[in-house]
This record gives sequence, structure tokens and C-alpha cells, in this order.
Amino acid sequence: MSIESTDPVTDADRVWVVLPTYNEADNLELMAKAILQHVPRATLLVVDDASPDGTGEIADRLASEDRRIQVLHRAGKEGLGKAYRHGFRVALDGGAAIVVQMDADFSHDPSALPSLIAPIADGTADLVIGSRYAPGGKVADWGLARRMISRGGSLFARAVLQLDAHDLTGGYKAWRAETLAAVSGGEVRAGGYVFQIEMTYRASRAGASVAEVPITFVDRRLGSSKMSRRIIFEAFAVVVALRWDELRQRTSHGPAEVGTERSE
Repeated sequence: MSIESTDPVTDADRVWVVLPTYNEADNLELMAKAILQHVPRATLLVVDDASPDGTGEIADRLASEDRRIQVLHRAGKEGLGKAYRHGFRVALDGGAAIVVQMDADFSHDPSALPSLIAPIADGTADLVIGSRYAPGGKVADWGLARRMISRGGSLFARAVLQLDAHDLTGGYKAWRAETLAAVSGGEVRAGGYVFQIEMTYRASRAGASVAEVPITFVDRRLGSSKMSRRIIFEAFAVVVALRWDELRQRTSHGPAEVGTERSE
């Protein structure tokens, strides 16, 4: 049975989905199939950090069976931020017009892809965040402690960095290629999950139009979460450092000549 395309982009061959993996052997094949059902003409780039469970080999097999799938093998696990940045470079070099980033564990619903891509395709946004905390968004299957950590992290970063977006810690995003190239090409401090906060911060300060679309975030289907105390402490430290650097620059050189974040 054929699947009708839900892809809103005219030149959909220029949409790339960047999918970092580490020990996602149980999820990858199902996730790749689901992504390409919802954006059938996109390119899926699997970025595997030498997963010991065979994820990279599964990705190679999928790529051999479907020309829409490409694989980037990295030497080892260096953090989510570095994996994304490497994947972004490949996508941009490959001619991407829109780049989507998402997790491979089904916490990011592939059916939301068209709604993330649409505001960039119609020219109304430069960065679109799949938001758990914007009106209409929600989180399922999490306990109270994890909800508090996630929501609290976004509220803390939003207040300290003076950003409008409600969900700053989420990693389900779509980027206009020009915006992503400008933001990811500079010095990015974070290498872990706080990379998500920093990239949105840098896009906002560069004058990008940031929009949010509500999503339902569910806990991963298979495997275990990679969240840790170290990641939480890193996020706190990087957020404070970003704001401190900005204030120090203003004190030394006067008001920084940066773009003003536009309303969602």
C-alpha cells in the first residue's frame, strides 16, 4: 500500500533529518521507517558514535536498501552536541535547505515532522521548536522528579538568558539552513544536552525568528535514558556562563550589537 506524502515542502529533497544514535539498535529501523513515512522525500542522516550494540551496522544496511538514508560514522562517543554539529555540517554541505534534529528513541513523534517544517517552508520562522511547554504541548510517562527537572531547567534558562521560547531543553527542532550555518559555525560552548539551550540562545541573539509548535513528548520506548546529574550540572553552569559573558561584554564595550529576538 502506498503512503501519501504529508511533506509540505515543494523541494523536499532539500530537507535533511539529522538523527544521532548511540546504542539504538532496537529503535533505529522502526524510527527510520516512521520518519520517511512522514517526510518521504527527505534525506535521513544517521550519525552513529560507534555504538557497541550494532546500531551502525543496522544503519549501513538501511542505507544500502534506501537511497534516502545516509550514515555518518564517528570514532566514538563525544557528546550529543558534537554529534549534532558534525551531522549539521554534512547536511549543509549536502545542500539542505531545512535541517531537522530529533532523537532516535521515539520520544519525538515523527508524525509531528510536517508541522515543524511548515513554518520554515512558508517563510514565517527561522527556527521551529517542538515544544512540550508551549500551549497545547505535554509530557507523558514521566515521573514528578523528571518533570520538575526538565520544566525547571527550561524556566531557569528562559529567565537567565531572557528568551521567549517555553521549551529550551528539548531537542526536536527544525532549522532554516542559513540560520543553522550562522549559529553552528561559531564557537559553541556546550557538548551535551545543554547544547539545545545554547543553540536556541545563539539563534535568538543573532536575530532569528523563533517559533514553537506543541508536541506530546513520550518516554523512550526501548532502552534507558542517558540523563545524568553531570548533564544537569553542566546545563546550569553553561547557562550562567553564557549570561555572564554577555553582561561582561556589554560592560566592556557598551550594548552588544545583536539581533533582537522576535515574538513567537
